[in-house]
Amino acid sequence: MQSAVSAGGGERTLCRLDEIPDNGARGFPAAPGGFPAAPGGFTGLFAVRRGGRVFVYVNSCPHVGLPLEPLPHRFLDARKQNIVCSAHGARFRVEDGVCISGPCMGDALEAVEARIVDGQVVVPADAGR
Repeated sequence: MQSAVSAGGGERTLCRLDEIPDNGARGFPAAPGGFPAAPGGFTGLFAVRRGGRVFVYVNSCPHVGLPLEPLPHRFLDARKQNIVCSAHGARFRVEDGVCISGPCMGDALEAVEARIVDGQVVVPADAGR
């Protein structure tokens, strides 16, 4: 996998779109200089792919700020329909990050603007800080 690098113009490349499985998810480390999300950790990003579309969010539950996944790249439920927080079981819609069940119902994940440029997933350079 390609590491996050500058794409120029204040953006960085997360990876190639085809490195995210269709109807799957992939996590990414925090941008350089990112803020700690929890003791010893930093707020990274994750992306969920739906065909040619990608939805990118900050990897932090709005309930308590912990990273969402229990294991690397495990952000989705077994049916790959919703994003799930491993700490409290909150479920979030992929399309807008809104919590549809759990302790933070009605809150939303922090969305990150993402574009597909020449098959690459590109986000603002400071996303996840």
